[in-house]
Amino acid sequence: MNQPVAFVTGASTGIGFEAARKLAAHGFTVYAGARRVEKMEPLRADGVRILALDVTDEASLEAAVGEVLAAHGRIDVLVNNAGYGSYGSLEEVEPAEGRRQFAVNLFGLARMTQLVLPGMRSAGRGRIINISSIGGKMYEPLGAWYHATKFAVEGLSDSLRVELKPHGIDVSIIEPGGTQSEWGAIAAEGLLANSGAGPYAAQAKVVAAALASTDGSALSSHPAVIADAIVHAATSPKPKTRYPVGKGAGAILLLRRLLPDRAFDAVLWNIYKRFPGQQGPRPGQGTN
Repeated sequence: MNQPVAFVTGASTGIGFEAARKLAAHGFTVYAGARRVEKMEPLRADGVRILALDVTDEASLEAAVGEVLAAHGRIDVLVNNAGYGSYGSLEEVEPAEGRRQFAVNLFGLARMTQLVLPGMRSAGRGRIINISSIGGKMYEPLGAWYHATKFAVEGLSDSLRVELKPHGIDVSIIEPGGTQSEWGAIAAEGLLANSGAGPYAAQAKVVAAALASTDGSALSSHPAVIADAIVHAATSPKPKTRYPVGKGAGAILLLRRLLPDRAFDAVLWNIYKRFPGQQGPRPGQGTN
């Protein structure tokens, strides 16, 4: 058999970038897609082939998948990594931004999957690896839209896993904890733009500080750690259905399973109190 072919979305930085590199090192022919093509240029040195890809644009999706299929006739592994975090109070975030969050984090993932499935079914094998988050099992104040998308990714992936099993296609969910990348700083910037003034400002300052701290924090993990889990899901004869990965991911998910909701609320806010702006009110308290 020729080299297996992998397609990684959202590969301009962070988890997607490292996953593309590591899959190439493990013998895959790797295609990396993202809007910021220039950010992926260093991947060429690792043998990765780069493509312009906007997961919210149907023509872009079809062109990228079509190019890979034309060259190789198949895609063996799809890593759905494209995504971002939209933060802000539900009251203040424009509905259009909520729709965009779902368009990128959920509908783009679903459409990419639709495009590769016919070939995988014909071959009787394939791997779909969806990058979720511990945020698909827990929650944060001012993160309603983001967490809603990740909860949706979890449900979509579970249903997909069962319906694709008869066709020899495995579905795995990657659930990272805090990751050292630009993701947190970008999410924090958006949060403050949406809710940095007004009735939710005190909470916003706390949550934004927590989000921004993930880049370089000793409490977060390098994207390569998450990429190792992706490689396992892509290569193992028996891939796991879920991979909680990174510092604290397993512990946080265990607490979420064991604690009543209001007890977890308290634990969550006690974590946030370590960051600047800790004088802000606890979730559920007024700000005026």
